[in-house]
Amino acid sequence: MSGGLVAAVSVLGLGVAQAKLPPPTEEQKAKAAETKAKAAEGAKKAAEALGRAQDAVADRYIKMMKAKGVVVTPVAIAAPPAAAPAPAAPAAQKK
Repeated sequence: MSGGLVAAVSVLGLGVAQAKLPPPTEEQKAKAAETKAKAAEGAKKAAEALGRAQDAVADRYIKMMKAKGVVVTPVAIAAPPAAAPAPAAPAAQKK
């Protein structure tokens, strides 16, 4: 009996899980856009802060090495290459 109950609950749960949500309202769309813009701005500020911190650490290291008599020359790091496009799917072969 409990197996049938589990199956019934599973079927009902599946129907609820597949229900579609109504499209967002204009207000919801505007709020989502604002949230996305704030997140992008925060990420930009965080990246700038990270860059400043990395520069400070590098400067401190160069000064420390200079005090020891070691000459350190910073090397510019190139940006990572763009991702290569995925290869096209092979065409179906005819028999």
